[in-house]
Amino acid sequence: MRILVLGAAGMVGRKLVAALLAAGQVGGRAITALTLADVVEPGAPGGSIPHTLIAADLSAPGTAESLIAERPDLIFHLAAIVSGEAEADFEKGYRINLDGTRLLLEAIRLASGSAPYCPRLVFTSSIAVFGEPLPAVIGDQQEHTPLTSYGTQKAICELLLADYTRRGFVDGIGIRLPTIAVRPGKPNKAASGFFSGIIREPLAGLEAVLPVPDSVRHWFASPRAAVGFLLHAAGMDSSLLGHQRNLSMPGLAVTVGEEIAALQRVAGAKAVALIQRVPDPVVAEIVAGWPKAFAAERARALGFRGDASFDEIIQIHIADELGGHIGG
Repeated sequence: MRILVLGAAGMVGRKLVAALLAAGQVGGRAITALTLADVVEPGAPGGSIPHTLIAADLSAPGTAESLIAERPDLIFHLAAIVSGEAEADFEKGYRINLDGTRLLLEAIRLASGSAPYCPRLVFTSSIAVFGEPLPAVIGDQQEHTPLTSYGTQKAICELLLADYTRRGFVDGIGIRLPTIAVRPGKPNKAASGFFSGIIREPLAGLEAVLPVPDSVRHWFASPRAAVGFLLHAAGMDSSLLGHQRNLSMPGLAVTVGEEIAALQRVAGAKAVALIQRVPDPVVAEIVAGWPKAFAAERARALGFRGDASFDEIIQIHIADELGGHIGG
């Protein structure tokens, strides 16, 4: 099996590649080659599976065609710019998040020629495809009502994925990821970044800024759970999806206050004291329109599994990123 990972230099992409190398197979099929692509060249992953590293912009003319020239059997499409950046730069958001996806789908469609080609395409969508007004718990039939450009771009891509799958060009599965926490590394431009920051920085002995009230509720999954979602989507029987090719993933509905309480249980009051409350009306307005909880019944029935508690999410970060130790 040949695998192409788009967005391989990102946090989830790097963890996905590590998991693929450790497993050596997907759905019982051995991995024979990996192509890892991003706007910056991904780091060499190690391992014994042959791999190619590519720096490329998926939205640039000709890039998609070159990336699928060797006809990968499985494509993970994680390449995107994040919510805050897509909102701040309208043109860039549509070019990267929408045009790049459309060009990829078209390259796959046109690659068939005389020899049929229909790869499994796992696409990372987002809960940002939904927006107010929303029920307290969102079911699997909820209508798309995005209130950000990022959410709109992801919603359009979901429709394209379903249509190209219906026409037999790809075998697509879109997974709407919860907000991923705790994200390692430095803060990014995502409007949701503070959800990780108020845990990550205090665990490292650093101050963190909280721009919204403690009462804000949101939907979370750990990076480890996100990789699990991707791998399960890659290997599952896609015929079980029918024509509904996009799924909301399981997660945890937790308030900021509950996040902080979990931090105190895991790391103590000293860590919590490093959180500085600095209200930001712009961030608060964006977050207010986001979904707060999902039933995710369809995904669970199809075998997708999330985290058990926010305490577990924090402990995963400590184990995977801090070597099991807390403190700066």
